[in-house]
Amino acid sequence: MTIAPKPSFVLSRRHLLGIEGLSQNDISGLLDLAEEFVELNRQVEKKRTSLRGRTQINLFFEVSTRTQASFELAGKRLGADVMNMSTSSSSMRKGETLIDTAITLNAMHPDIIVVRHHASGAVELLARKVDCSVINAGDGSHEHPTQALLDALTIRRNKGRIEGLLVAICGDILHSRVARSNIILLNAMGARVRVVAPSTLLPPGVERFGVEVARDMREGLAGADIVMMLRLQKERMNGSYVPSMSEYFQYYGLDEKKLAYAKPGALVMHPGPMNRGVEIDSIVADGAQSLIREQVEMGVAVRMAVLEALSRNLPNA
Repeated sequence: MTIAPKPSFVLSRRHLLGIEGLSQNDISGLLDLAEEFVELNRQVEKKRTSLRGRTQINLFFEVSTRTQASFELAGKRLGADVMNMSTSSSSMRKGETLIDTAITLNAMHPDIIVVRHHASGAVELLARKVDCSVINAGDGSHEHPTQALLDALTIRRNKGRIEGLLVAICGDILHSRVARSNIILLNAMGARVRVVAPSTLLPPGVERFGVEVARDMREGLAGADIVMMLRLQKERMNGSYVPSMSEYFQYYGLDEKKLAYAKPGALVMHPGPMNRGVEIDSIVADGAQSLIREQVEMGVAVRMAVLEALSRNLPNA
C-alpha cells in the first residue's frame, strides 16, 4: 500500500460548501493536489493511507451516478471506511427532519459527510449541526463546487491555463448549480465568462455575476475557447421554459454547425448526464474536440484532493 505523502496544501476551512469564498490560492492548491491524484489513478496501485481509520458518509437525497460513484471511489482510494446512506429507506421518509438526521449521524462520529440535496442551502444547514467536515455535492440550484473544480482541472490540463480564456456556458443557466459554481471559479481565476441562453433560462440580473450575456449561439460562441453545455433541468422547471425539445435543440443545442462559430479547435464540455439530441449532438459529444469523458476521470482526482485537503484539518491529522 502506498504511504500517504507529506502534507503540503491545507484548505483553510473545515467544510467545502461552495466555490464562493475560496481564494485563487485555495483553488490553485486543490487543482495542483488533484494533478497528483490523476497520475495515481492511472497506476495499478491506486491506494493511499491519508484517510485510514476515518469514516466517510455519502448522504445523497437526489439520484446521482457520477458524483456519488466518484466520491465513493475517492474515499476508498484514500483508505477511508465509506458508507453510502440510502435516503429512500432512511428515517427522513418517515418524517425525520434534516436537522434530526444531522444530529443522528453526528452521534456516530463520522469524519466527513458528503451531501447532495434538492434544496438550496440544505448542506450549509446540516454543516452547522455536525462536528465533522461536510462537502457539498450539489444543493438545489445553489452550488456544485467539486464539479466546477473538475471542470477547471480539465480546462487547465488541456489549455495550460485558465486565465484569459473565453468560456461560453450554454443552456439552462437559471436552474444550474454547475453554472453558478463555474462562473464564480472562472471569474476568480481570470477567465472571461459568457452565458448563452434564451431569456427564459437566464436568471434576472445575471450580469451582476460578472459575465457577458448572449441570447443566440452565433453571438455567444464567437471567439470561445471552451464551450460548456448544460443539461436542461426539467425536474426543477415549474412551467414551460422552452417551446419543445426539438426547437430547443434547433436553436441552442450544440451541433457541428454551431460549434464552428467558436474558435477553431474549441473544446467541448458537459457535466452530464447528457440529453443527446437536446443539448448536444452525438457527433460533437463523441468527437475529437470533446472533453466529456476526461471530465469524469478528473472528477475522481478532484474529489480525492478535496477529501485529502479537508482531512488535514481533522483532529489527530
